Amino acid sequence: MNTDWAQFRDTRKHKGFNPYENVLNTGTVALIDKDAFLTTGAAVNSSSAVVGGVVYVGSDDGNVYALTTAAQLWTFPTGSAVASSPAVAGGVVYVGSYDGNVYALNAATGAKLWAFPTGAAVFSSPAVANAVVYVGSNDGNVYALNAATGAKLWAFPTGAAVESSPAVLAGVVYVGSDDGNVYALNAATGAKLWSFPTGSFVISSPAVANGVVYAGSLDGNVYALNAATGAKLWNFTTGAGIQSAPAVAYGAVYIGSNDGNLYALNAATGARLWNFTTGNAVISSPVVADGVVYAGSYDGNLYALSAATGARLWSYATGSAVFSSPAVANGVVYAGSGDHTLYAFDLAGGQAAPARPARTSLHPNYRLQEQR
Repeated sequence: MNTDWAQFRDTRKHKGFNPYENVLNTGTVALIDKDAFLTTGAAVNSSSAVVGGVVYVGSDDGNVYALTTAAQLWTFPTGSAVASSPAVAGGVVYVGSYDGNVYALNAATGAKLWAFPTGAAVFSSPAVANAVVYVGSNDGNVYALNAATGAKLWAFPTGAAVESSPAVLAGVVYVGSDDGNVYALNAATGAKLWSFPTGSFVISSPAVANGVVYAGSLDGNVYALNAATGAKLWNFTTGAGIQSAPAVAYGAVYIGSNDGNLYALNAATGARLWNFTTGNAVISSPVVADGVVYAGSYDGNLYALSAATGARLWSYATGSAVFSSPAVANGVVYAGSGDHTLYAFDLAGGQAAPARPARTSLHPNYRLQEQR
């Protein structure tokens, strides 16, 4: 394997963009098919992390799984559902559970290294930066934990549950809260730098690119905020609340809405570029790789769309709603479903076809204007 998708939305910036993917594109994605992968005891609402050829994912059956396409490597039982998406750094898997704990597990063996108890369920997906784990809890706090020991470095209290997953960039943590605000916090101290009030819960996880913070709200709007000041640059109104997290690539913001649409918006102005209508709410957070946008829908389908036009290139009907956000790495698309399954899709013939280039030969295609 050549590239990783190490945490929710791929990096701590949460842009949901893989600039290294060069196997699946607008010309090949229609040829992907399903590989038998993982069946769990309940819905797979967690999103996958992919590191060193190993896939890490949680399930509502309470377990964290580590597996390859050849074998299941280990399973770690928590005390409740795991909808949080794992983050993998330095040989350690960090993940939250509805049992109220944030766990650190040995990535090779699944052995518990430490657990940090918050005061309520942890739906938020951890972000790891500079040996610190940042995560929200339904107890209303954003936590910074020492990645090696689990010791609490600081906690910032918001006014309600923090289901949003933090994004971290340049010493600042950006996160939403069910109190309706998007927050910017000092990553070292937890001090509030600014907050921006929306009209409802901010479950959506912010993405940061080019000095702008993008996030959705259950008030039905997508917001673009100045990352330094929190000033609103623009907002785009959809037909219902937004739980999906935005992806930022190619000068556009891609985001789902509970109105059943996946939207592409001009990242600078918020103007609608296109929308694709599914059969139900799009709570799944889209990801972008080599000209293709991938997202799930509560209509039970996983979709691959042209990033430029929104045209449907491929879709697959799972057996239930798709809440899980896809991960794309090394020519494979991973996505969970409410039908208890983690799916893996790649080109016909399996992961050995076609041959993949060496990691040292992979470079971002900056002609595609990836948003930084």
